[in-house]
Amino acid sequence: MRAVTASEARQGFAEIIEAARREPVVIQRQKRDIAVLMSMEEYERLVHLNVAEFQRFSDQVGAKAKAAGMTEDVLKGLLSSED
Repeated sequence: MRAVTASEARQGFAEIIEAARREPVVIQRQKRDIAVLMSMEEYERLVHLNVAEFQRFSDQVGAKAKAAGMTEDVLKGLLSSED
């Protein structure tokens, strides 16, 4: 992964955009990573990966709740008793 300073990114923005099409580019300010520029394809891949992972997690939690006897009726009863 390439790293550039914020000044370098500002001065060579077109070049940084082209580099980001190939790999993420870390932008640093005062030797600290502050941002990452990446291709739209990589961004969309990461978003879809996170959505799929969240769905798997939700399915696992739902399966455990169902195995423990949790149903919509039980949940509704719990929620209505809080009122």
